[in-house]
Amino acid sequence: MSRAKLISDFLGLTKSTAGLLFMVVLVGMGERMAERFLPVYLLALGGGVISIGLLNGLDNFLSAIYAFAGGYLSERIGTKRALLVFNCMAMIGFLVVILIPAWQAVLIGAIFFLAWSAISLPATMGLIARVLPTNKRTMGVTMHSLVRRFPMALGPILGGLCIGAWGVKDGVRVAFGVALIFAFIAVLLQQKLIEDDSSNKPDDEYAIQPEKNPFKLFQSMDASLKRLLVSDILIRFCEQIPYAFVVVWCMKAITHPVSAFQFGILTSIEMATAVLVYIPVAHLADKSTKKPFVVITFIFFTFFPLVLIFCQSFLWLIPAFVLRGLKEFGEPTRKALILDLAPENCKAGMYGLYYLIRDICVSVAAFGGAFLWLISPTTNFMVAFLFGVIGTIGFARYGTDVIRIPR
Repeated sequence: MSRAKLISDFLGLTKSTAGLLFMVVLVGMGERMAERFLPVYLLALGGGVISIGLLNGLDNFLSAIYAFAGGYLSERIGTKRALLVFNCMAMIGFLVVILIPAWQAVLIGAIFFLAWSAISLPATMGLIARVLPTNKRTMGVTMHSLVRRFPMALGPILGGLCIGAWGVKDGVRVAFGVALIFAFIAVLLQQKLIEDDSSNKPDDEYAIQPEKNPFKLFQSMDASLKRLLVSDILIRFCEQIPYAFVVVWCMKAITHPVSAFQFGILTSIEMATAVLVYIPVAHLADKSTKKPFVVITFIFFTFFPLVLIFCQSFLWLIPAFVLRGLKEFGEPTRKALILDLAPENCKAGMYGLYYLIRDICVSVAAFGGAFLWLISPTTNFMVAFLFGVIGTIGFARYGTDVIRIPR
């Protein structure tokens, strides 16, 4: 067996997953050039703090709705066709923001471009579960998460350069123009490389029909998966209450504010930290139990908002964003655990249901973060920290794992 074949087998790479990863890089690069700066863009357009809360709440609410819809659609028409629909939706959203420089247009465009990550994730996870064996799922999910971090790291730097060159208003619109071009290239590549899953085509009378009623699908959810879901909701409260305001804190609120370019550097540090731990953790998790890695991840989530309170300059923010990167320590492991605990005949649908429930709940916290911020940034960060403590202790005490049977 050649060295290239050994490496590709170790990393869980196939033609379909390679096409998927190309898509993630291209769409993600364009999206991240602009998305991280949207709170500042909204302020520049006169939207105010409440518009930031609306955007964050909308992000989480739509992520919930789109996650379930994405899981259903991918099982109904197939992953390849579903991803084409999702990418076209993102491109429509990019166009709205490019053509209409108003904060209301950002919220309208967000209905479309925020859909991509959420609506494509169940299809992505379903594809990984379909083309990879059980003992390679964590590695497959990890490769997806790892590759996502490259645009997350580089995108904000390029976006920061755009803002530095053209200002906030024009710079963000230029970044969305680049996102539109990348998304179009991604459509071409994914249609060429990703294999069609013919068993899910609507004209196949023998195909297993996906469940479109979330209440019926919920009855099939394992009790262990429900416990993971509850803890995950609390941890996402910790993440999303301050999420949209981290860039405002760094660029506007601290004693020595950072520039857009410096914030891009901080984001790159966060992503680089995540990339360094991904593959070693995935290899260990595939060979052992997953729960310890998830618990450690929840701990990193919990302490980030607390640490942020004490960071008042660029140099102090660097270790804070290293900590934020470490929260990705076991995120692919958590996603793989969801796949392990989901029924075999509805991986994408159950994955979508999980995110439907989680993100509907979390959207309330994301919107409420704006009101906590109006009280004070410290209040926002401390409330987030407390939710993280509860979620971490809850999963450490009541969370369960999949017992790996030696092969």
